[in-house]
Amino acid sequence: MTLLYTEVEEELRASVRDLLADRCGPEAVLRRAESDAPYDLELWKTLSRDIGVAGLLVPEPYGGAGASAREAAVVLEELGRAIAPVPFLASAVLATKALLEIGEEDLIQELASGDVTAALVVPLAASPYRSLPEAVTVGADGTLHGRVRGVAGAEVADVLLVPVGPGALYRVEAADARIETVPSLDLTRPVATVTFDGAPGDVIGHFERRTVLAFGAGLLASEQLGTAQWCLDTTLAYIKERHQFARPVGSFQAIKHRMADLWLDVVRARAAARNAADRLAADADPQEALTAAAVAASWCSEVALHVAEESVQLHGGIGMTWEHPLHLYLKRAKAGQIALGTPGAHRDALAGLADLPAPVG
Repeated sequence: MTLLYTEVEEELRASVRDLLADRCGPEAVLRRAESDAPYDLELWKTLSRDIGVAGLLVPEPYGGAGASAREAAVVLEELGRAIAPVPFLASAVLATKALLEIGEEDLIQELASGDVTAALVVPLAASPYRSLPEAVTVGADGTLHGRVRGVAGAEVADVLLVPVGPGALYRVEAADARIETVPSLDLTRPVATVTFDGAPGDVIGHFERRTVLAFGAGLLASEQLGTAQWCLDTTLAYIKERHQFARPVGSFQAIKHRMADLWLDVVRARAAARNAADRLAADADPQEALTAAAVAASWCSEVALHVAEESVQLHGGIGMTWEHPLHLYLKRAKAGQIALGTPGAHRDALAGLADLPAPVG
């Protein structure tokens, strides 16, 4: 076990970062967030086909890269740094993990190639530790009925993976469902309400929702790490340049202390996120993997939000404007804090996973 990045991971990072720097700068993200098409599907196609990020978790016999959660975490770090509006988490992580759990082969090959995008039809705010309400049912004729709110990636998905009952997973073509984008705090990751009204679907297997959602939460921590790192780096550069009383703002002791605290938080977040990625990649004991994911999810989500909030304050007036991209990072951090389980939910689960005694009274 090592938390250090391998040479392959660093090469993957460099490829993704170079592409995002060229195609997904802060100004481009700002323009797209205010448009009617917040997702950048051309960028997603390039990431999928040229770099192969869509098939990172897919074994080589199915046309994927045969990589692991460690490599997927590196990609998520870079996507978090750029708050890139692409459905990597929805399609290449959650949907792909669900298909891997059930051993599906045909659809997973399509996802790996980047020709098809899928979305797991569960609320983005779904917790791995609580059962979901039975929002979708199967009629006597085998068609699906119901409504699921707050689904990420559904509006750009070609295929919907719909959990029904205790663990059945249905495949539904997106064209057979009604998908309505709804207002979202995170302008770079829209959510939608998905309605099934007699939609034809095929059951493709059974899976454990908790395993898939916990896997997603553990990797989402790496995206939150990337978001926090960008906020820290950008703020550090700004306080070196901004002058007050004829000296850089960053030279004031109080600012130095605040920045040092933020740096320590990010360093700890990196350790937690890397540990979760490593444990999820190692096919470790399920409880060990769940524990690492819960630690990372609870810590990194709060660090991302705290660093983003501090960055807005330390930028002064410009940080409060729509022209500066900081508000997008703050919104991504806040929305991510409640995605795939709140910090409190992860800490409560962690207490049980670590066999800690219940609180008295």
